[in-house]
Amino acid sequence: MAATEMQHHAFNPTLTTTQAIMPERPRVPIVAHIITDDDIGVLKGTKLQPINLSRVVKLLTDPHSVHLIDRHINALQRLVKHYQKGFPMKDLVQVFKILNVCSDRVAGQDEEPLFEKIICDILKICSLPFLKEKSSDELVFEQIVTESVSQLGYLMRVPSRDIRKQICDTLVAFYSEKPTNQDVQKLQATSLSYNKGVIENSDVSETLVKSLALLEKDVDIKLAVLNVLQHFSKGSDKNCDQMLRAEAATTVCSRLMDPDPTGQLLFRSVDILWNMLENGDQGQLAEQLNNLTCISQLRDAFVYQLTQSYSHYGRQLRNDLLVIAMLVAAKCPNAPFVETGFAKQLTLFATFQEVKSHNALVKHLKLMKSHEDFELKKLLFSILVTLSRDPSVVPVLSEGHLMLALFSFVRANENTSGPREWTPAQFEEIQLHAMSCLCALVPLMIEDYMTCQGSTRLLLLLEWCVGEEDFGGHGNSFHGKGGRGNKRGQMRHCLRLLRSVVSTGDEGVLQDLSDQGVINQIITILKNAIRSETEDDAVDIEMQSDMLLILSCLCEGDMHRKELFGTEGVDVVIHYLRTNSSFLNSGLGHHRLLLSAVDCVWCAVVGCYITEDYFLEKEGVFLLIDLLEVCPKNTHNLILGCLLDLCENPKTIHHIHTWRGKDNCSAAHLFCDIYRNEEKDMGVKRDKDGAIADITKPLMGALQEFQGVVPLPASNPSQSIVDVSENMRAKLYSLFCKIGWSDLSGLTVEDHVTLVVLEKYLDFKMGEVWTEIIQELHAENVRPVTPDMEAIEAISRGIEERAKIVAGTQYELLEAQQNQDALDEQEFYAEIRENHRQKEKAMNDFTDFVARTSNFQLLKAAKKRQALSIEASLMGNKYREQENFHETELKNVHATAICNKTVAVESTPLSLTGGPLAKYDPKLGTTQSRKILKQKMTTMSSKK
Repeated sequence: MAATEMQHHAFNPTLTTTQAIMPERPRVPIVAHIITDDDIGVLKGTKLQPINLSRVVKLLTDPHSVHLIDRHINALQRLVKHYQKGFPMKDLVQVFKILNVCSDRVAGQDEEPLFEKIICDILKICSLPFLKEKSSDELVFEQIVTESVSQLGYLMRVPSRDIRKQICDTLVAFYSEKPTNQDVQKLQATSLSYNKGVIENSDVSETLVKSLALLEKDVDIKLAVLNVLQHFSKGSDKNCDQMLRAEAATTVCSRLMDPDPTGQLLFRSVDILWNMLENGDQGQLAEQLNNLTCISQLRDAFVYQLTQSYSHYGRQLRNDLLVIAMLVAAKCPNAPFVETGFAKQLTLFATFQEVKSHNALVKHLKLMKSHEDFELKKLLFSILVTLSRDPSVVPVLSEGHLMLALFSFVRANENTSGPREWTPAQFEEIQLHAMSCLCALVPLMIEDYMTCQGSTRLLLLLEWCVGEEDFGGHGNSFHGKGGRGNKRGQMRHCLRLLRSVVSTGDEGVLQDLSDQGVINQIITILKNAIRSETEDDAVDIEMQSDMLLILSCLCEGDMHRKELFGTEGVDVVIHYLRTNSSFLNSGLGHHRLLLSAVDCVWCAVVGCYITEDYFLEKEGVFLLIDLLEVCPKNTHNLILGCLLDLCENPKTIHHIHTWRGKDNCSAAHLFCDIYRNEEKDMGVKRDKDGAIADITKPLMGALQEFQGVVPLPASNPSQSIVDVSENMRAKLYSLFCKIGWSDLSGLTVEDHVTLVVLEKYLDFKMGEVWTEIIQELHAENVRPVTPDMEAIEAISRGIEERAKIVAGTQYELLEAQQNQDALDEQEFYAEIRENHRQKEKAMNDFTDFVARTSNFQLLKAAKKRQALSIEASLMGNKYREQENFHETELKNVHATAICNKTVAVESTPLSLTGGPLAKYDPKLGTTQSRKILKQKMTTMSSKK
């Protein structure tokens, strides 16, 4: 209980009278003692008494007390006992000074066992999270904690198995374990996430990798270090990067097959490599494994696990080794797989089930239906495809009969399987995977393809796919997409493989396929697809695109195959050219299908008069220009090339002239518009009216001008030559050369301005080439001889004069158009004025009429003028004096109008009388009494 003391007011002679008579106020009591939580026993946990670590350090390092071993041991034991719940962050500097001093004492002294035990005890305490007094200590002491953890790795230099083992246990516990009891008064343990961050920011991972070189003969400690690296590399990008900087991949992989009675070395090493593969830089990892030693170790480990291990664990480990080897093959195409014999062994393991072999490695080897063996089969095919990028591997694959093994899966599927065979679902997935591998291997091994009769196998499988045999695919994996319950997966990959085969352009292969009737077979399939009422999805559209591309490759350059393509093929292509342009952005691949159709027209139709004429008869040219009008720009080049070759047929020209598009647009106008857009995208300098703005560079684009002229060898094309193939201007020029430069309908003045430049395209391009030659000679400081210089100057003047003539023609066209516009404007204004003149005349006539009705004198004058006009219009002069003259005018009519005895009276509106059917009742079919609207009317009678 706190004691309080009241201070009373004492007499002070210096106080005034007012202060003296004021009543005394009560004073607030002052607390003399504070009661803490420790006093009343509220705090939980162990109380950590402060200890002077500086004295311990001095005791260990002072020259006068350096030999007092007993006192050293006693002081260190008290330290261990005192900090058994963990070290505070503020004491870490002193603690690790003590650890370093003790580690230096261990080597070469009699008291080594005593200090070893002390070091191990301190390291055990370091396995606990460090203690902090405030939350801000984690930031304040972050650098100290990071350096302290790094010191743990440096202690691996101590030549003591117990210390090294304890360091590994300490790091594992510090990184991945959270203690259950670490309650200390006024202190709090750091979190596990903080500990992981400290490990990542330190260099302990790199130090441990380097320490493996010291542990070649100590398997137990080596396994302990690998265990630490295994924990550090799991889910940590920073640790994996640090390990890779220390070349951990090479260090770990080069010792995969070291003797290990426990069997943990290979597992932990592979797990570390796998973690670095997932979390580290794959390229750096592959580069470190790209050497004879590592590839040989991977080979030996894989062969050992494949032939000697039959457990679930061993099969998984063997597959992991194969994935790591595949990564090296993918990232480093020149990796020594052939030199080490690994490629030959992989080919043997991939083909021994389909191709019988007497090799001892596969004599007793069998792959079962287990998931691991199933994955192994697919991995073997995949790694061989990856290795095939190295030309030196292809002979090894051919020698191992890989093509024959893969083609053994290219056959019709069955709904049942034998006891030792793959299940139908597994066979289907391996089948699709094998055909996917063949797509990459066939172009490299075309002779093996012909030896295996690949064309026959493919066409038989394609026939089975479109046949009526009952089979429902399982649709597993991404290869079987869209193939559940049908044969589309097999058909899709069969067509892909056919496309890969024909894309090689090998004449023997193409002739073999053509002789076996592939053209008619594919056209029949396409006709059935057209007639199908089901809506096509992405897989259907992809297959149709592949079939069109196959036909293009087969028929290109061969007249006989184009004739086999025939009118049925033209009908198919016409159907696809009619594709609705709104489907192009559907995301299903219609744009690819459309381009395949145009390419099929170019390769299978153009060049054969029979198919060309039938194509023109079916309005194929109209469809191509329609596509040119509505399709995106990236398709224009292909369509223009097809049209240009079609123009070799004279009948095509008339079709082009006849075509009309939106707003009655002509083909010539469309071509000019495409040319202008092309030059706009290239950045060619033109004025606002489309005329030449720079006569020295009439065709040069912005990119060509920016790159300038660079001296190149004679074998390399210059910028002006490359420009011809990089844009569509040359095709448009050639197209106008076919259809003519005059008598083109539907052209505007802007089109004529464009045509003036386009007509001189070849001249300007030749001038551009000569300009490049001149500039290149100047850049190389080469002066031509005088005759050549005179010729060059004459060419330069001719180029500039030609550009001036074209520019002048353009300005004349523009001026004539401006004059015509002005004339049209004046005619329009004249028409407006004429309309106003008629209105003025009508107004004047009405004014005269009003004047005649209000002024009798004006009426008499008008009547007299009328009589004079009538008199002047008659041929006879004195007709009134003749005997047979009859008066036609009414007497005493005061009006200027021609009057007679007939008077026209407007009828009463039907809305008042009801009309002739007013009495009809539509319901009863009878008439009703007519209702007459009574209205006061004024009648006017005329006297005869």
